[in-house]
Amino acid sequence: MTVGLLTAFFLFSGCQSNPEPGADLVLINGRVYTLAWGEPSVDGEISADAPHDDAGWHPDAEAVAVTDGRIVFVGSTTEAEQHVGSATRVFDVDGAVVLPGLVDSHAHIQELGREKVQVNLVGVESEEEAIQRVVEGSAVVPPGEWVLGWGWDEGEWANRYPTADRLSEQFPDNPVVLKSLHGFAVWANRSALSRAGIDRDTPEPEGGRILRADAGNPTGLPLDRATTRLSAAIPETTDEQMKDFVLAGLEIMAQDGYVAVHQAGADTQVMRAFEELEAEDKLPIRVYAMISLRDEELCRQWIERGPHVDGSTLTVRSVKAYYDAALGSRGARLLADYSDLPGHRGVSGSDYGFNQDLAAEIMQAGFQIGIHAIGDAGNQETLAFLESVIDASPETRALRHRIEHAQVIHPDDFARFAPAEIIAAMQPPHCVEDKTWAEDRLGPERVRGAYAWRTLRRAGVPLTFSADLAGSDHDIFYGLHSAVTRRDKDKEPPGGWYAEEAMTPEEALRGYTNWSAFAAGWEDRTGVLTPGMWADITVMDLDPLAVGESDPGSLLDGKILATIVGGTVVFDGLTDPPI
Repeated sequence: MTVGLLTAFFLFSGCQSNPEPGADLVLINGRVYTLAWGEPSVDGEISADAPHDDAGWHPDAEAVAVTDGRIVFVGSTTEAEQHVGSATRVFDVDGAVVLPGLVDSHAHIQELGREKVQVNLVGVESEEEAIQRVVEGSAVVPPGEWVLGWGWDEGEWANRYPTADRLSEQFPDNPVVLKSLHGFAVWANRSALSRAGIDRDTPEPEGGRILRADAGNPTGLPLDRATTRLSAAIPETTDEQMKDFVLAGLEIMAQDGYVAVHQAGADTQVMRAFEELEAEDKLPIRVYAMISLRDEELCRQWIERGPHVDGSTLTVRSVKAYYDAALGSRGARLLADYSDLPGHRGVSGSDYGFNQDLAAEIMQAGFQIGIHAIGDAGNQETLAFLESVIDASPETRALRHRIEHAQVIHPDDFARFAPAEIIAAMQPPHCVEDKTWAEDRLGPERVRGAYAWRTLRRAGVPLTFSADLAGSDHDIFYGLHSAVTRRDKDKEPPGGWYAEEAMTPEEALRGYTNWSAFAAGWEDRTGVLTPGMWADITVMDLDPLAVGESDPGSLLDGKILATIVGGTVVFDGLTDPPI
């Protein structure tokens, strides 16, 4: 639909008799969905009290009033005018859709900010195209300086990995490191390999592989944890640079409609950036920081400190760990051999650097843990680990532990999530991006346990949705479209890829709002629009419920109009001048 300009003005007429001071902010003439009605069933059936009838979805309110960062009223525009005083900022959203603020439940926010200074290789289809883009993007880099890029698809390219040869010919005087889309493979030239000390005599690292030519010389493609040696050779990011990356990433998320992100792994430097930005009151959106388990010193500091849950913009009560690697790079741990690589099953557990003792200790200290697990063996072993800690320390069950991705699950293991109250933190874009090669890795039977959102819902498993940015496009309309249709941006395949696992529009929206709020323990603060909740609001020009039901392909056409965090407009894409 066409939405008029989001306008800001003072209302004086008809309100002079109202008691002062009135609300700080009032939104009127909106199509408001509060999400305050009953949850859908595990089969996606809409609750009887939802604003839905034979004609489809319709909003359950028109206006929202905000005071001191919290919602004080939700209802009709006429009633909302009673909350307007002379100092109230009133926004006529002119029929735009008003929703609980979007929450991305698995982000690498510093990488999103870092993209601004690295060559973007997302979507490149060949080695030649990638090299040309690097040439264009590094024209001003002096000889001897590092050239960095990211975004080529390690899953799509797994059967035709490039080598260092042509990259070295093009860049004889610069070390070049090009991270893959999800970070589980790195393409480097010989100069970079040399500076990292990677040669024919370099042993295979724990949890990783160095692809080699016949003579044993590295081809230029370290995989999984072998990438860390190359990363360590790159000049360290300064604290100020990291702070800039973090802030830039959060600002991007604000303009894309998100009121909060769950940072999936924060090391000492990233945490320092978050804490400094919070102290300076510069965090534009809320951050739920998951400490990196790989940073043992940081973990032990937080074991001593205990969870930080009182900050309005920064919460620290979670830890991120890695149990296995990625399906695309064939590092995810499988119960049986990869269908397209006999004799290989990936890597997991201590072989991938998972510190079981530290993980159990920090859980017992009151921290939620989110464990990256992709393969069916990786998920099975992760479930066993979480069950063992919960059995030994039953109080930890209430911490809402998570499996990040939960991508491939053995049929016998779906029923193990709910008894342990484990959340599956999943990424709809991964499904539609991986579909071209996932079945090759898994085979026709095992793939049915992959990206299995509906099966998990029917097993009573809480879900959250995200993009795993910067690895996938975090655009909310792409995420919703992926969840509802299981089709890519080209709307392929026509009927959806294993469409029986698709979400309803309501489930998809909840996956990015109140379900993600629940995963952070914020369900009494954000995720729905009701009085007393944080005034975290997203305004868009498209009705994701109605459109998702009637014409789901059009979900891709949506646009974010405004983002409001705690009653503060942090992004306005329409007014001139900006609010």
